[in-house]
Amino acid sequence: MSRDSLFDTISELVGCHSPSGNEAEIDRLLLERLDRVGEPIVDGGGNIVLRRSGREPGPLRAVLAHKDEIGALVKRVEEGGRLAAVAVGDAHPWIWGEGPVDVIGRHRTVTGVLSFGARHVSKESPQRAQLDDSPVRWQDAWVETKLDAAALEQAGVTAGSRIVPARSRKHPVRLGAGGEYIASHALDDKASVAALLLLAERLHSPNHDVDLVFTAREEIGCHGAQWYARRTEALAVVALEVVPVAKEYGLDPGPSPVLIRADGYGPLDDAVAAELEDAASAAGHPVRHVAVSRYGSDASKALSTGRVARSACLGVATENTHGFEIANLDALDACVAVLAAWLG
Repeated sequence: MSRDSLFDTISELVGCHSPSGNEAEIDRLLLERLDRVGEPIVDGGGNIVLRRSGREPGPLRAVLAHKDEIGALVKRVEEGGRLAAVAVGDAHPWIWGEGPVDVIGRHRTVTGVLSFGARHVSKESPQRAQLDDSPVRWQDAWVETKLDAAALEQAGVTAGSRIVPARSRKHPVRLGAGGEYIASHALDDKASVAALLLLAERLHSPNHDVDLVFTAREEIGCHGAQWYARRTEALAVVALEVVPVAKEYGLDPGPSPVLIRADGYGPLDDAVAAELEDAASAAGHPVRHVAVSRYGSDASKALSTGRVARSACLGVATENTHGFEIANLDALDACVAVLAAWLG
């Protein structure tokens, strides 16, 4: 797929709000896209699964990409249309910054403004501490809607309603001399989802049966992957992910795929990693190896709980993870090529 086509696919996906547990919008888009290439199903854990039948008998393998994004949720509705919020996943108000957000009510979406308060204040006001000493926390911020209680109730906005950056703030941009980089909110998860869609289009007849799984609620505990892993007979599971660029990991951005060898749950499976490394060499895309901290994936979570026998994690080096993320489009395409070679 060309950079332009991949950019367009990710842009369409980013435009679909999918905070953990409220993923119906992206589900509709994914089912429409996958219906063109197969017969996807939605399982009891909220995952979308597309089975690709193999040419010959052999062990089932699975490739996973999570479809949920980090966000916030309404903790309580206060007077004057003000909403108190808490994080869903690793979301921080100072990363989003003041600006428009969408509050997804049961009946309709309400626009609000993530607010920190006036800056022209003294130490008498609590906002002064955020100017001088410490980052803004969710308890220091609020969402201003300027709607009364009746209007919020009519929209179905209650405690538990999800909050994400407004669509107007989620338009991806291109970076680099050749437009080889994409920058956006929610690349973790939408970049990996785009790669898995591309794999679904390319992978017509693998060696053995393959499940392509778009998992639910990864950001809050890998719930969907845990559900799938409890019920699958897949011998090996690979998660497609973003990988944090940081000096401590010796990882720079660029077009080469990345193998996560260990994360916050411990080491992943060396044998699957070796298979992916060999597939990458055969595909002309040598991989880089990293061990990361304060990080987990569907693959490492399912392995750590004993729900799968073998798992690995393949991804694209990404700057500003869980913020306004930057990823290389060629690296995403290379990940697809590696997985296609591994699956045969």
